[in-house]
Amino acid sequence: MINSIAIVGCGWFGLPLAKTLLANGMTVNGSKRSAEQAETLKQQGIKGFVLDLDNPQACDNPQTLDGLKTDAIVINIPPGLRRGEGLYLERLNLLKALISDHHYQKIIFISTTGVYPATGEVMREDDAFGHSPQAAILCQAEAVFAELPNCVIVRFAGLVGPKRHPGRFLAGKTGLSGAQLSVNMTHLDDCIGSVSAILAHPTPPSNVYSVCAPQHPSKQAFYQAAASQLGLTLPTFLAPSSDEHDKVVDGSRITRELNFHYKHPDPLLMLGACE
Repeated sequence: MINSIAIVGCGWFGLPLAKTLLANGMTVNGSKRSAEQAETLKQQGIKGFVLDLDNPQACDNPQTLDGLKTDAIVINIPPGLRRGEGLYLERLNLLKALISDHHYQKIIFISTTGVYPATGEVMREDDAFGHSPQAAILCQAEAVFAELPNCVIVRFAGLVGPKRHPGRFLAGKTGLSGAQLSVNMTHLDDCIGSVSAILAHPTPPSNVYSVCAPQHPSKQAFYQAAASQLGLTLPTFLAPSSDEHDKVVDGSRITRELNFHYKHPDPLLMLGACE
């Protein structure tokens, strides 16, 4: 039985997850990169500890190692690939070295549906491969932890929710491509719910789950509706091109195997829960 959990990365997703698990009676350890940030977690009932994976020498200390020694661990380290960060795999390998001697009932590694290519086909968990330099890094990142016992990979689709309203993503932009391509979105509530479902299940049948709302409106319909809701200038799109390949992520495996139900199945309706 899982009574304690470490969350590596208590940010936009990790902190609300920590609060949910804490409310459910778990002991929650949460990492931050500085002592000041870790102290803010303690004020919220979370056992904050410092983990700065860009400083290997500072990681090898009793407080950090104790913070990582729990029944389960959720690893939520943003890749930062769009910003050109090149240290993602180095950070993950350092973390793996820090936890390799500890037995976890569950290791949950948060990944992204960016591992799937746009081929015009429906993408399922077994369809990931390194179709681009960024996707290759994401696949390598998953492989760092996939070989460890009791590891489950969770691939989130595009993230929306409080403080992450998609109306601001493309507002006012013109000449955008992909008007009729499908959007693949996940609300924060379903990120938290899916990970909670995996933690609660004694032995998840699969070691990889995609988490993506089951409905897929067009890019134009979604982002124009999102901008309109905030009263922002609507983005405009070019006419569809035959060179564009769609991508639809199937997030139904977790519903079939773990009895998980999406709270926000329709991206257009989830806009109302993003303020």
